[in-house]
Amino acid sequence: MENNKYLNFRKLNEQETELYIYGDIRKKDWIDNWLGTGKEKTDAFTLKDALAQIDTPELTVRINSYGGSVSEGLAIYNLLTDFKGHLRTVVDGFACSAASVIFMAGKERIVPESGLLMIHNAWSWAEGDSNVMKKAAEDLEKQTQPSVNIYVSKTGLTEEKVKEMMDHETWITSKEAFELGFATSLEKNNSAKQSLESNYVYNLVQKLKGLEKKNELCEEEIAQLKNQVNENLLDIQNNKDIKQDAWASFFNIKK
Repeated sequence: MENNKYLNFRKLNEQETELYIYGDIRKKDWIDNWLGTGKEKTDAFTLKDALAQIDTPELTVRINSYGGSVSEGLAIYNLLTDFKGHLRTVVDGFACSAASVIFMAGKERIVPESGLLMIHNAWSWAEGDSNVMKKAAEDLEKQTQPSVNIYVSKTGLTEEKVKEMMDHETWITSKEAFELGFATSLEKNNSAKQSLESNYVYNLVQKLKGLEKKNELCEEEIAQLKNQVNENLLDIQNNKDIKQDAWASFFNIKK
């Protein structure tokens, strides 16, 4: 499948592939197929072809979209949930409407502090008499229900709460997404940051051990440096990067 700037995937390594879903979630129509337009649209059929080429055990789907078609969003959600490996979804900017449904497909769902979700009811255009309008309203309620079911099953919120949020077209911050269960993490664990933090602590420990051995610091300065090491270890532990006890044991840090 040929990449474009709206639907793009790349193999990072033998473990992980990244798939980018940017732009509208919408099926290409016959005019798009005829003129070769509609590259800004992501549809389920195109995504199916992309997924067929992924041969890594992990897939990260990065999303930045205002949404689009309910049917295409649900189809993409179902395609992604069929992925046999570990599926991670990340909001790179906005994940609104149908795009928020796609986001919920992830086993691991990450909304960074700079990201937003938006959920609302399905909507459409209609014209005709009162019977047509009533029928249109009933149809929209049924079209909205699958999205409600997905939000409820993934978040653990009640159906009443989810419907209330959708009725009010609710924008959800990263903190709210995590607290409400839409996200499993506020932001993605950054291996580069983890490596830097670990190296920083390692260097502090080595410096401390060397200076203690040479008695080049007074007791107060040694205590300050030990506190600095332990504070960084605690920060890393809170981020689930490494455990303080393991570091302390490895480097024989005296408390």
